[in-house]
Amino acid sequence: MSKKLTKRAEDYSKWYNELVVKADLAENSAVRGCMVIKPYGYAIWEKMQAELDRMFKETGHQNAYFPLFVPKSLFEAEEKNAEGFAKECAVVTHYRLQNDPDKPGKLRVDPEAKLEEELVVRPTSEAIIWNTYKGWIQSYRDLPLLINQWANVVRWEMRTRLFLRTAEFLWQEGHTAHETEAEAIAEAELMNGVYANFAENFMAIPVVKGLKTESERFAGAVETYCIEALMQDGKALQAGTSHFLGQNFAKAFDVKFTSKEGKQDYVWATSWGVSTRLMGALIMTHSDDHGLVLPPNLAPNQVVIVPIYKTDEQFEEVSKVANSIMSDLRSKNISVKYDNRTTFRPGAKFAQHELQGVPLRIAIGPKDLENGTVELARRDTLTKEVVALDALTDTVEGLMKIIQDDLYKKAFDFRAEHTTKVDTFEEFKNVLENTGGFISAHWDGTTETENQIKDITKATIRCIPEGYVEEAGMCVFSGKPSKRRVLFAKAY
Repeated sequence: MSKKLTKRAEDYSKWYNELVVKADLAENSAVRGCMVIKPYGYAIWEKMQAELDRMFKETGHQNAYFPLFVPKSLFEAEEKNAEGFAKECAVVTHYRLQNDPDKPGKLRVDPEAKLEEELVVRPTSEAIIWNTYKGWIQSYRDLPLLINQWANVVRWEMRTRLFLRTAEFLWQEGHTAHETEAEAIAEAELMNGVYANFAENFMAIPVVKGLKTESERFAGAVETYCIEALMQDGKALQAGTSHFLGQNFAKAFDVKFTSKEGKQDYVWATSWGVSTRLMGALIMTHSDDHGLVLPPNLAPNQVVIVPIYKTDEQFEEVSKVANSIMSDLRSKNISVKYDNRTTFRPGAKFAQHELQGVPLRIAIGPKDLENGTVELARRDTLTKEVVALDALTDTVEGLMKIIQDDLYKKAFDFRAEHTTKVDTFEEFKNVLENTGGFISAHWDGTTETENQIKDITKATIRCIPEGYVEEAGMCVFSGKPSKRRVLFAKAY
């Protein structure tokens, strides 16, 4: 397969799909709408997972695991949640196959093996978890209960795209229980802040923190907090959500506790999650026409060393120096790969590592050994420099932070250039079609107006930004009074 990618400007969607496959991140599987995450793609996800897991544990959370299957009666217990996910549910009705007597060598569902109660394959785990919490929580001494799980979920999507929207995906989902409403709200806000911290400091993606509108809230939530990012094609992507669930699930599953005063009350709840959708955000925020661009904080290999040689003797000499470089860099906690494959020429190796977004590439050959230098190439800027061997470790260490910061600044500047204030619907439509990005506009606060704008333009309210300043104005669509601006955009 050719490694050359379609240009982003020609066909952004095609560019994205080709990049995911050609950079060996993921591919479509034999199951419609499901993907195989390949080793290199999974290595990036593992880095994300490790950092997020550390952040969760630092904020007092513990990991657990709950069943994949949810009895239908439990799933139905919280009505809004059930209604919200009903159309996406995969359902297990039988537990056994048998030989098909009419088609030798084929199997069919055993009609005698029908389940007494159908099982929903979890689209989210609130139902099974809150049914479990009923047995775990009796007293205020059992609170707060701060649990996270790393799992897979299934949502039967009709239109799928690798990482961004698949029928099965990997994620984490936190589920917490609290004594008071204030504690639960503080938890939901805290975890949205954790997501924003991770997105900005590890993914190098600037995000807007805010609240979802009523129509965009998680099914069964009282309030949904979110982080919204802007991709290079001017579309928004919801990168994480954190939900204040009130007492809705506690009441649905009768989860009560005895307070310090000896009174019985329902607990207050949150849930929060991010998924392999973050991989899509990472790809679309930083990558270019040459391939993937990875921030050093999440790159499986932060540095790759490519030997240049003609003879076995030269290869041995270069390898000695390469191994010494590796040892020095690893002592600084920099991940390094020595690409000593003899089946590929240096040019092919350069192309692969460029396509896969390795932040720094070191090339070293016989002439470099003579001069005591190496060639150092940056993936983000595609620039090269000659660096003295005795200065290499300090140079690489410094570049790790510079590249991380530069990628964030580039994405931040792009978002700033593609965030536009508008005051009329004509301006709104013009910006949406010709510029894209976030549109800051007044909204009258009604779901009716929100839906009408969505029907006409396909733009949705991405969030009510955190810390917004009240500003008297007129709704961009209805002309009714408005006290604040919200962010609209077309979105993934």
